[in-house]
Amino acid sequence: MPTPQVEPAELTDTDRFIFESWGYFIIPGVLSRPEVDQCLEASKRLHARAGSTTFAQVGRGYETEPALERLIDHPAVLPKVRGLYGDRFIVQAGWNTVQPAGGKAGGWHQDGSGAYDFKLLGYPIPLIQLRASFLLNDQLTPRLGNIELIPGSHRSRVPLPRHAAGRDGDLPIGQVICAAAGSVLVFHNAVWHRACAHDGDYDRYTMHYIYSPPWVRPSDRLANDAEFLARTTPLRRSLMGEFQRPDAPYGFGYDAPDFSSLQGRDGGQAELRRLANTEKEKR
Repeated sequence: MPTPQVEPAELTDTDRFIFESWGYFIIPGVLSRPEVDQCLEASKRLHARAGSTTFAQVGRGYETEPALERLIDHPAVLPKVRGLYGDRFIVQAGWNTVQPAGGKAGGWHQDGSGAYDFKLLGYPIPLIQLRASFLLNDQLTPRLGNIELIPGSHRSRVPLPRHAAGRDGDLPIGQVICAAAGSVLVFHNAVWHRACAHDGDYDRYTMHYIYSPPWVRPSDRLANDAEFLARTTPLRRSLMGEFQRPDAPYGFGYDAPDFSSLQGRDGGQAELRRLANTEKEKR
């Protein structure tokens, strides 16, 4: 099966066609090896503090880990999000997941809300959660905790077959994403997907950022951390939903985030050093 790879940064017409047809695409080589290592160490600290021993996800890591914060508006990825949503969207959540060595496969599912299934909104299921998954371990072959997706399933009019709903429900049309650490998988909330089994002898980590329309309630926080807002950048404050809205709720009068800071970014290394120094001073 071909792999829907795209180039970083701006969303092209081809990128959009791939996304609409498949429901996802992959941006290879977004993070350098040093950046991957920094994010991996940050992920391990998060889960150590949380006491993770099984498959687990930890939110809000961007508030305490500069390497993960930098991914919020990564210049290779955020222009894709902007191209699909326009100028008005927020970070609905930032989840860092771990699948321990020897972990079993997960069950097929679509992303959404347990309180109100997104399929009730209409057909096709609208784009409410756009996920950008930063792979922090090499997954060059299957059964390394890879994500498996069913291409085009965000357009299906029929539900997943019952026999495939369990953890052992293999389907012949799934695509196992095999990619190097530092790659980013971007996918639609309605694409059916699951985590594959992990036969490796190390824990697998992934940093997921979920972008949504500005009226969607955040899922990894009840409120933004004031200290984080005070030290982060204006663009990230806006993406956290901290913007002025003169005619609530989210009327035409609210200013779009200022995306000019994405221009001329050096991949975030200078900013990463600045944030790291800030953290040292706080400690």
